[in-house]
Amino acid sequence: MKVGLFLNTQFKPGTDMAARVPEMIEQVRTARECGFKSLWFPHHYLTAPLQMFQLTALLPYLLHEAKGMMIGGDIVILPLLNPVSVAEEAATLDVLSGGNYVLGVGLGYREPEFEAFAVPLSERAPRFAESIGLIRRLWTEDRVTHKGRFYSVTDAGIGIKPVRREGPPIWVAAQVDAAIKRAARIGDAWLIVPSTQIGVIQQQLAVYRGALAEYGKPEPTDYPLTRECYVGTSMATAMEECREALKYKYDAYASWGLHGQGAAPPIEEFARDRFIIGDKAYVKDEIARYRDELGINHFIMRLQWPGLPYERVLHSMRALGDIFA
Repeated sequence: MKVGLFLNTQFKPGTDMAARVPEMIEQVRTARECGFKSLWFPHHYLTAPLQMFQLTALLPYLLHEAKGMMIGGDIVILPLLNPVSVAEEAATLDVLSGGNYVLGVGLGYREPEFEAFAVPLSERAPRFAESIGLIRRLWTEDRVTHKGRFYSVTDAGIGIKPVRREGPPIWVAAQVDAAIKRAARIGDAWLIVPSTQIGVIQQQLAVYRGALAEYGKPEPTDYPLTRECYVGTSMATAMEECREALKYKYDAYASWGLHGQGAAPPIEEFARDRFIIGDKAYVKDEIARYRDELGINHFIMRLQWPGLPYERVLHSMRALGDIFA
């Protein structure tokens, strides 16, 4: 099994963002020292009043600290971006990381982002599929001619090729059956999002594995799962120790439309069978449950949320290092 760090890049209004940079450097160094195998960055635009660093600038900045770790976006909102730009940047990051880059992608859902980029929400899926096909061609072919519904390239090639001949793995986030089948068809792994309950994941894994068999594709090396995780000082107090920070985060998501219309459900109710929160023994048992019941072998842990005291983040990280040692 592998454990990865989902680096928090989001902070409350009024936070001194420059002062958070040394903390991020320390987190990546600590993660490496604790045996974390991967490092992941979120991607959004127009998040005000929530402050957020941008993936395309922060990831290369921290790359040296993550030497030897798998790195990637969790997730890059692909329909908002031009696939030529994504292919070039991904190839550059693959070279800079020594062939350790993963392109984690998803559809996105926030209307303000799509409006700002002049992309109709109704075009998300076809743009997504066309982009992945074009990106793979740009990575593997010297010159490409593509005349698609949304994008065009005429007898041209990108300026840098990835380390791996086939290009970086593309991990596709998906939450509903149709999207999960698409992930099996066009992706190299299905990236399971943090808000899906374990019972639903079990059903969806059957859909995913069935689609792999239908398309004649082998099972992926990695079954990655993103999860909110907190290792508390005791089982009795763990939720209370992180409750306000988690609530702030998911209230923000609710305002973005993650749960549809209306406020987020109570955080204790929402966290049940979605988040891994407890003392060290409980967290270890939950990780084993995901491994044994679902076959998950790559846990991408989000350990920090806006307002959570920094020392608690490091405590969770070190505890997970012990669990995965």
